[in-house]
Amino acid sequence: MSQADSLGKALGRVVLYAILVAIVMGILQWFFTQGLQMLYQATGLGGFLVLQDYAVYVYIIVLLVLGYLIVNAIAELFFAMLRPKYGVSTAAAVRSMIRIIGLGALLAGIAGGVAGGAAGVALGGFIGLVIGFATQQVLGQAVAGLFILLARPFKIGDLVDIAGESEVRVKDISTLFTLVQRKDGPEVLIPSNMIIGSKIVVRERSKE
Repeated sequence: MSQADSLGKALGRVVLYAILVAIVMGILQWFFTQGLQMLYQATGLGGFLVLQDYAVYVYIIVLLVLGYLIVNAIAELFFAMLRPKYGVSTAAAVRSMIRIIGLGALLAGIAGGVAGGAAGVALGGFIGLVIGFATQQVLGQAVAGLFILLARPFKIGDLVDIAGESEVRVKDISTLFTLVQRKDGPEVLIPSNMIIGSKIVVRERSKE
């Protein structure tokens, strides 16, 4: 599959899910406002009107499902755009970050919308802060790893001095850790945020 095909399919999914959200939410809005009233008038059964009390729960479930699909589609879109230029590792790191941030924003937005008004803004902000604090270390390390993957101060196979490790060979570079091997054999996982905050000495470039 070509880059244009992958990018086109990813963009198509984003547009499709956005249209789907608009259609589904419009149908639900009509059903819980006018549809139930029409059913009640046609059948005379008051039980249909009770369903209005559950409207908010239906909205939440639908928004969670469709919101997840949209966030995932946007993440795949960025993956398709970045993969040809930066490689699979970097593109996958960006995709994971977008998923985490997008899902956090989705939960905070839904919580704020359900509460409504100033209370909704406060609740949404509070949940956003909770999610931010809960994922602060992981996200910080992921962002640091993303900068390493984009800037490429070293690559796999290089002999480097990083984060207090001298003359180690880079074996793998991921979002959260860089795997290096010491001269005497042991492999060491170095957190990405430690690498960003330390001096990097490239002793020998890989010939590959």
